[in-house]
Amino acid sequence: MVCGLPSTTTPCVLPQDLVDWQKPLLWQVGYLGEKYDEWVHQPVDRPIRLFHSDFLEFLSKTAWYVVFMVWTPVVLYLSWVSYTSLAQGNTRLFSSFTTEYSIPVHKYYFPFIFLLGMVLWSLLEYLIHRFVFHMKPPASNYYLITLHFLLHGQHHKSPFDSSRLVFPPVPASLVIGFFYGVLRLLLPEVLGLCVFVGGLCGYVIYDMMHYYLHYGSPKKGTYLYGLKAYHVKHHFEHQKSGFGISTRFWDYPFRTLIPEETFKKED
Repeated sequence: MVCGLPSTTTPCVLPQDLVDWQKPLLWQVGYLGEKYDEWVHQPVDRPIRLFHSDFLEFLSKTAWYVVFMVWTPVVLYLSWVSYTSLAQGNTRLFSSFTTEYSIPVHKYYFPFIFLLGMVLWSLLEYLIHRFVFHMKPPASNYYLITLHFLLHGQHHKSPFDSSRLVFPPVPASLVIGFFYGVLRLLLPEVLGLCVFVGGLCGYVIYDMMHYYLHYGSPKKGTYLYGLKAYHVKHHFEHQKSGFGISTRFWDYPFRTLIPEETFKKED
């Protein structure tokens, strides 16, 4: 049987290497069961094909500069829209509850709200990486194993596949649209847009940094050099800690910091 969608009648027979690298991996990994977690954290230096469909395979890959080219104009445009909207002087906090005590939001507040969005993104980056990307799917659940491999497992299996280091714009737009909708529900329209565009900028920086941490050569002693060493440790030694990518900040309060001793030994 060719490994494909799960069948209740015919088992999928995997080769000795656990998967057939000549075929798309996405529909194979779910059959690994208890062996999946160990297998996915044994990195290989080879490209991965996920889908049978060439179109879906195309949508699942992207070059690093595509992310910058697609989302940077969006960040610039929405920043201009946010600032000019605040400049009209109609945005107020708590206006839906009271007009007497509502707080005006001036255009001069935009840089601070933008920065707030970036900080919130850094927290979201940590939470998604730790609790979604690094969930341990039940060995008996074919679909959750498959989903995990699609979301992040394939990156840990092949960390140097350059076409899979950043989030492709098409699926990214769906996730970004979801978070924009959440902010629209929670905050006044213009204020929500200001926070959103800061978060979007944070995401673009994160994706660019993630690519650079895999393929860049930062100078020893610099901030990026430390982050690169930290991220390499996460991939190859400490997969259950070191979830911060653009910053280690959130690893401190959540107690998932990779011990400094492991770096000092290498130095």
